[in-house]
Order: sequence, then structure tokens, then C-alpha cells
Amino acid sequence: MNQALLKDRKHHNQEDPLIGDEAHGQLGIFAKPLPCFGCGIGWFSFLLGFVFPLLWYYATILYFGNYYQKDPRERAGLAANAIAALIFTVALLIALAVILL
Repeated sequence: MNQALLKDRKHHNQEDPLIGDEAHGQLGIFAKPLPCFGCGIGWFSFLLGFVFPLLWYYATILYFGNYYQKDPRERAGLAANAIAALIFTVALLIALAVILL
């Protein structure tokens, strides 16, 4: 590292936070793997939802229930389920309208 940068760093008294440091306890939350084979409940439900569409609705309930507050990495997968459930519902309603009319 350049001596001038090192000197400037000491002058400003900056320190790097250590992973797992007690002052920065939130940094270690992402060290543990996600459930459901490491891809998270959201993406697991999204993929399995193509076979069992009710899983999209289950994950949508988790999304609107703020389940992702426990682990923010789950938010994208749960949001994808909400979108998939919406698209599936609209497609199902259009199919039923065409069949019944």
C-alpha cells in the first residue's frame, strides 16, 4: 500500500470493520446459507410453482407478510412469486372466460 495513503488513513483515524465484530453484528448474518438447498424459500417456491402453482400463492403471502425482514436475500425470490401468482391468476381467469363463454 502506498505510504502516503497509509499516512492519510492514520491521520483520519479510519478503521475497517471486522467481519463478525460485535459493533457490526449484522455483517455476519449473510454467512449462513439460505434454506431449501441454498436458493432460499422464494426461488425454491418459484421453481416448484411451475408444477404446483399453489406454492406461488404461499410465497406471495410470505412476501406481503414481510418474511424477507428476517433475511433480505429472500426478497427478490418472494417478489418473483407474487408476480408469477398475478400472471397465473390473470391467465386462469381469461381461460375460464373463454371456456364458459
